[in-house]
This record gives sequence, structure tokens and C-alpha cells, in this order.
Amino acid sequence: MSRLSVGEALAARLYAAESAIDQALIETATLAAALPTARAEAWLSAVTGQRAFAGAAATISALSDARAHIVQTHNTLTALARNLGLEALAVGPLDKPGDGPPIGGGGGDGPGVAPDVVNKSLPSKTSIC
Repeated sequence: MSRLSVGEALAARLYAAESAIDQALIETATLAAALPTARAEAWLSAVTGQRAFAGAAATISALSDARAHIVQTHNTLTALARNLGLEALAVGPLDKPGDGPPIGGGGGDGPGVAPDVVNKSLPSKTSIC
């Protein structure tokens, strides 16, 4: 197995981990947002469900820390890929909302390309990643 193919496999797993953390943040934040509404709609005291709300808030905080750590891992792997002379770096959607025209797989102002495509070019600066 070549270093490039190992790097591409790691990039795919990194993207999957980043996506999983983001999805967990979305779901947990949605739950936390629904708790006060549910309490009010059930005509319950503000005291009722406070532990559940605090638990959801603590989970959001922990997931935020996890996201920071996976971003640090991403940056470390980016630097390592450059040091090893590997070209493949990014897997998944590369566009940010509002980017146009799309260059990667999602976001942007159009459909882009399939999100499981490996981007074969490195950005010129580490801060871009």
C-alpha cells in the first residue's frame, strides 16, 4: 500500500469523524433547544427538567471540545501530509455556504461534485485547512 493510498484512507476517516461530531452537535443542540419549549407546553415548573437541560448543555460543551480536538488533528495531519510530499489531502465537501461557483462537493451556490471525492490539490497555506 502506498503512502498516498494510506493518506487518502486516513483523510476519508478524518472526514467521517468530523462529520459525526458535527452531526452530534446538531442533534444535541436541537434537543437542548426543544427542552424549554416542551417544559412550557406541558405547563411544568421551570425547576422540572433542569437536570436534563444541564446535561444537554454539558454535552454540547463536550462536543465543542471534541470538535476543537478533531480540527487540531486535521491540521496536524495536513502538516504531516505536506512533509511527506503527499498530494491528496481533503475528502468530502470543500465549499462553504455562499461560495460560488462550487469547487468541491457541496455548499456553495450549486450542487458541486459528489461529497466522497478526494481533492487532489493542497492549499498553499496551512490556515486554509
